[in-house]
Amino acid sequence: MDFWNRIGDAVVAVSDAVCGYPFFTLLVGGGLFFLCYSGFAPIRHYGKAIQALRVKDASSAGQISSFEALSTAIAATVGMGNIAGVAIAISIGGAGTIFWMWVSALLGMATKFFEGTLAVMYKGRDSKGEVQGGPMYVITQGLGPKWKPLAVFFAVSGLFGTLCTMQANQITEALTTTFIAPEKITFTARLTTGLIITALVAVVALGGIKRIGKVASRLTPFMVAAYFLLVFYILITHAAAVPGVFRDIFVGAFTPRAALGGGIASIITVALTGVRRAVFVNEAGVGTASMIHGASKNSEPVREGLVAMLGPSIDSGLVCTLTALAILIQKDVIPEAGMSSMQGLQLALNSFSASVPVVGRYLLLVILLIFAFSTMFSYSYYGTKCANYLFGADKGKYYIYFYLCVIIVAAVVPLRAVVGFVDLTFALMAFPNMLALLLLAPRAKKEMKRYFKDYKKN
Repeated sequence: MDFWNRIGDAVVAVSDAVCGYPFFTLLVGGGLFFLCYSGFAPIRHYGKAIQALRVKDASSAGQISSFEALSTAIAATVGMGNIAGVAIAISIGGAGTIFWMWVSALLGMATKFFEGTLAVMYKGRDSKGEVQGGPMYVITQGLGPKWKPLAVFFAVSGLFGTLCTMQANQITEALTTTFIAPEKITFTARLTTGLIITALVAVVALGGIKRIGKVASRLTPFMVAAYFLLVFYILITHAAAVPGVFRDIFVGAFTPRAALGGGIASIITVALTGVRRAVFVNEAGVGTASMIHGASKNSEPVREGLVAMLGPSIDSGLVCTLTALAILIQKDVIPEAGMSSMQGLQLALNSFSASVPVVGRYLLLVILLIFAFSTMFSYSYYGTKCANYLFGADKGKYYIYFYLCVIIVAAVVPLRAVVGFVDLTFALMAFPNMLALLLLAPRAKKEMKRYFKDYKKN
């Protein structure tokens, strides 16, 4: 494992350099701009967004409905990040990171509103002539052919950013530590677990977007409801501790932490950690949402933008908050802040086990399996779309085999390397996508004014 640890240290070093202030400024600054530029659409038009889910536009070009698009997007984002990502954030920066996840969720809703809108405005066609969506097409159709190198850069980054390394790594950790004593976990045990996970993912992923969309639309409501019931039980049985948890979140967001060096720098570290983990959860600005919402059967760009902006409110807003409360209630299992204490999913499992003795760990594990697999199904589609754009629709299908092989590799590498890899690739996807969104925002704003003017008439 020394080899993988050295690789992990190198990846984390590069990731910290790229995903520090530049990434923070891009996503927070860009999200704040979109929030103001849209006239605070996430707040003013949330009700309309829910109503938009009921609208069907079967005659429009596309592959799935808007509801299936949102379900698939949420299936991708409501996953390991909502549990392992939150646990990692808390282990690094404490309770205060959750406040910054909330901020990022609100800004992410505004960003996704523009992503969904522009994805429908600038749909493209692959080499087979089938209608497609995503930042690659938004860039080339919206900004023009001369911007194609930027589209290619996004697609190449997307090949690696959608490999689901975090999900494969963490579900392997959860399964092995649950059923095998830690000192007896071997490379072979992790490899075998990785092979089983890969086989299960292959059954759905090889069926394409229609099978993924149908599975996601059935799994997503069930897994979210089941998780809510489990967490609400914990909150009800530990109700006396909940007010103190919220106090810790608000105070921790602006209180220097000695474990992080103290002073203003430690507060900034907490904020950076919260934003980075929120991005992994809701993917606002990363560009994955454009790929799925661009495939929807919807001829009304702004209506799809409204549907898209619901995602961050559900994953980063609601689900992450529930996870944070369930973990923070059990303060005794939380390690001291700092990267060396990063335990990922194990922290969440320990917290749920402490709150619901005997069965808590196993109930969470079952829900996690559904979370992780639904995410891996969706991500396989994202990566395939990037491959289709780069190599042609007839060759893009071979990406799935590469995707499945990486799941096996991710199952055996250290978590530290996986987290650094995910952060780095997400950042590389976000830079070209956010640039395109900012440049095309005036066109989306014009479309927005037209839509809401017509909405009032009807």
